[in-house]
Amino acid sequence: MTVLLPIPPLVPIPPLAVPGEVRRMVRLTYLTALTTLLGYVVFFVFGFLRDLFRELLDWSKSDDLRGYAPICPPFEDFYTRRIYHRIQDCFARPIASAPDAWIDVVERYSNDNNKTLRRTSTASRCLNLGSYNYLGFAAGDEYCTPRVIESLKKYAPTACSARADAGTTRLHVELEELIARFVGKPAAITFGMGYVTNSSIIPVLVGEGGLIISDSFNHNSIVNGARASGATVHVFRHNSPSHLEEVLREQIVKGRQPGTHRPWRKILVIVEGIYSMEGEFCKLPEIVAICKKYKAYVYLDEAHSIGAVGKSGRGVCELLGVDPADIDIMMGTFTKSFGSCGGYIAASEEIIRYLKHACPAHLYATSMSPAAVQQVISAIKVVLGEDGSNRGAKKLAQIREGSNYFRSELKKMGFVVLGDNDSPVMAIMLYNLAKLPAFSRACLRQNVAVVTVGYPATPVLLARARICISASHAREDLIKGLKVISEVGGLVGAKCLPAEPEKAKKMD
Repeated sequence: MTVLLPIPPLVPIPPLAVPGEVRRMVRLTYLTALTTLLGYVVFFVFGFLRDLFRELLDWSKSDDLRGYAPICPPFEDFYTRRIYHRIQDCFARPIASAPDAWIDVVERYSNDNNKTLRRTSTASRCLNLGSYNYLGFAAGDEYCTPRVIESLKKYAPTACSARADAGTTRLHVELEELIARFVGKPAAITFGMGYVTNSSIIPVLVGEGGLIISDSFNHNSIVNGARASGATVHVFRHNSPSHLEEVLREQIVKGRQPGTHRPWRKILVIVEGIYSMEGEFCKLPEIVAICKKYKAYVYLDEAHSIGAVGKSGRGVCELLGVDPADIDIMMGTFTKSFGSCGGYIAASEEIIRYLKHACPAHLYATSMSPAAVQQVISAIKVVLGEDGSNRGAKKLAQIREGSNYFRSELKKMGFVVLGDNDSPVMAIMLYNLAKLPAFSRACLRQNVAVVTVGYPATPVLLARARICISASHAREDLIKGLKVISEVGGLVGAKCLPAEPEKAKKMD
């Protein structure tokens, strides 16, 4: 049973309660923090008790291999069994359609308290508020689809080879030239997976003796790439140029090895254009100015911003007035705005030439599918207006207007919403873990599909629902989504702020 408690006025949490970047971004009440932590305590206590009784009752039936250490780490195994499995019906929902404005969500059921889920042959038609289909290219497109089909006839679904061997087609070369022109860099290189683009490129650029300074909210692919590099890694507070400068100054003074004052071989500062869990833009102009001052390289991840923001879709550099020449490494993916797969690195000709000879993902991994490459080429041409129409400009205007409308309406309803205007990503703060499945399931019952995110993907106190707006959403779709979210948010107690009076809404 869910008990809805009255929410007192918002009070800032003391410095020791949550990290600094959390205090700056999210307003959190004492009651919310207390009930959220108490909920985790209850989950863990009952989970440990159930494990204890299971061991006592089944001690003679143990499946553990004697003398072998467990493959799965104990805490991760416990968390998966006792917490995640109970709400796993809210995640990894299979769909039976293209990820357009509306999708067919396959219905599932469980006979063992969600330990295992079984698919049915039926599907529910739901409003899609979770896919990265920012410009609406993921479904059939009048310009892109015929050209993709033609590329399948000519090149087949895959090149069956690495780029360095026999996996480079004319389409791959054309895409690299097009993406370099699109983002404003001399050259580019493409990869078959966006995650691999970060995790395989960073270790090639920086190694032992180097220094990586990373935003604390950077994506897991950046984190793993930095760890694999062998470089020293330091983190600065999320989107805080002043703290970045403090870290840079301190590390330059200390040098590469404590006590020796030897200089770092190179310093790489890594940030994202739009942070995917917050929908917040990077403070790029200030960060670039600081990196210039201290002669540090800038690595910009535009996975969520390229194609989706800026007057002509060229990302945060265009939106925030930063010269692409001031960004040393520009990374992006084709999985969001362009309705395809893969990623790219755009940089100087010297850097790209080096990556083609040194990056394992280029030398050993199978190249992008030619059909996927053609999809990206066609989508970019639509964005640039090179298809002979103004559909690209209309899509950019529609996603910007839709995102700003949806965000403003959520705030009027009393939700705590993260993210900046013009960003297609926005987070509705739910805080309490128990509210995640309640919110997700209630929305699905009313044919609205949303993505909910909790620990370990977010801090323990900051569980949320993440909304992604698409240019394919009509105004009627957004109104439908807002109506359902408002109703469900009131039901689960997710409206933490005073709602705007109805009269003020009507005047708007």
